[in-house]
Amino acid sequence: MAGKNEEMEVIHSWSAPRSLSTSLMYSFAQRDDAEVLDEPLYANFLRVTGVERPYREELLSKMESDGNKVVREIIFCPGVKKYRFCKHMAKQLLPGLTEDLMKKGKHFILIRNPLDILPSFDKVVPPSFLELGLAGLVSIYSQLCELGKPPAIIDAAELQADPEFALRGLCEDLGIPFQAAMLKWGAGPKSVDGMWAPWWYKSVQKSTCFTPTRKYPSPLPSSLYDLLEQSLPFYNMLRRQVKRSSSLPTPSLPVPANEKLLAWVGDEIVPRENAKVSVFDSVVQGGDAVWEGLRVYNGKIFKLEEHLDRLFDSAKALAFSNLPTRGEVKEAIFRTLICNGMFDNAHIRLTMTRGKKVTSGMSPGFNLYGCNLIVLAEWKPPVYDNTRGITLVTATTRRNSPNNLDSKIHHNNLLNNILAKIEGNNAKADDAIMLDKDGYVSETNATNIFLVKKGRVLTPHADYCLPGVTRATVIDLIIKEQLDLQERRISLSEFHTADEVWTTGTMGELSPVVKIDGRIIGDGQVGPVTQKLQNAYRKMTEESGVPIPTYQMT
Repeated sequence: MAGKNEEMEVIHSWSAPRSLSTSLMYSFAQRDDAEVLDEPLYANFLRVTGVERPYREELLSKMESDGNKVVREIIFCPGVKKYRFCKHMAKQLLPGLTEDLMKKGKHFILIRNPLDILPSFDKVVPPSFLELGLAGLVSIYSQLCELGKPPAIIDAAELQADPEFALRGLCEDLGIPFQAAMLKWGAGPKSVDGMWAPWWYKSVQKSTCFTPTRKYPSPLPSSLYDLLEQSLPFYNMLRRQVKRSSSLPTPSLPVPANEKLLAWVGDEIVPRENAKVSVFDSVVQGGDAVWEGLRVYNGKIFKLEEHLDRLFDSAKALAFSNLPTRGEVKEAIFRTLICNGMFDNAHIRLTMTRGKKVTSGMSPGFNLYGCNLIVLAEWKPPVYDNTRGITLVTATTRRNSPNNLDSKIHHNNLLNNILAKIEGNNAKADDAIMLDKDGYVSETNATNIFLVKKGRVLTPHADYCLPGVTRATVIDLIIKEQLDLQERRISLSEFHTADEVWTTGTMGELSPVVKIDGRIIGDGQVGPVTQKLQNAYRKMTEESGVPIPTYQMT
């Protein structure tokens, strides 16, 4: 306990209306080492803004309305308890208030999903963007971060779901001991209530603890839809800062630098967390999209034109309409790379969906918005070990036949490839070989495949496999190196007994295969033909490609 007339440690709670802020105030009021203030800046807010309230005149006559005087003489005045809990509404942080308000004391932010607030908001005041205060909370968060005091953030939903866990976490963040008394309080009006309590606190005054949220929400009036749409991005931004120790941990990224990447979605560049498509998009409803993988080397995009040829061919085969132009796609790629500063060792996942539908359903007749373009660029080295080699197993899942779904269409409906990849993962292999309907090798779940036997290079016909751009590039190199090449049906045993095997793909380049189904390939090392072609491919990536505008070699 603080001594009499000693300065107390102030705890500032910032929230929006109807966010359980009063319940939290009641909770802190149960502590034996704390006193609470209910919205000490309320009168200043009414005086400065002129907003109407049923109790406006009475409040202004009974409560100090000079904000700086409140901060100096009420919020930070000496006291007898160790802590002073101040409940603030975000909208009450107005220009002209002394900087001490933010610089002194400890701060935390309480948030609540506006979908849970809006249906009952207008019982006293018509809802508005200002009244909801979520933009103000984001501003408060930013101000505190700039001061080097990033505040703890607590979500009302977590407070309701597990009050003790949430309160213990909050107390830990504030550097104060948790007290079990915070979990319960008596019903009825409280001496700490502001004079506005009869208008706002009737429900919470009936409570004695934090109660679980209702199983089913109240309907959202259609008149509030726009306000919800305006407010949710601010709530979501703050929610991402909430610690969630009780839930699944946030996974680490293979390349941490990709945490703050920018992606092109539709017609704009957005941060990673906002890089989303509509639930009405065809790629969500049926995997109805086409895609390409591209790599960036030394300020150039390798084989860009060839990949765009295949992208537009695939879109035409699927009868897409209202496509962006080739020039527009290239501009989106360039802009995305430049904004991310990605000029080398980067991979692009380029996707074109049939677009958004006006209603859910299979028919392309519902796609009236035009195609949706996605440019996802990441820092990503080649995904396979191209020095020591990779291992493969044969999957039971067969590659699509042209009778079913032509592999020459580079589409996003990849379930049979994924099923094969699952088999590879279960066998702890790098990838899985997929066979065609007659049992001949087609490709792996993600790449094309080649073998060498007695100096001759063989690769399967591109009938059941994707005619890969990297595959075509390697075939050109094989011819340039004056090696004998055959495209034909190849059985699995021919791969098992090959002298060398490698796979080709944009993400992996040329990846040596040293083991298939437990059989060592050749002597288990990267073979001479593979090495020769790897070197030739590497040289080609260094010398060719479409330059990224504005890129300067350093």
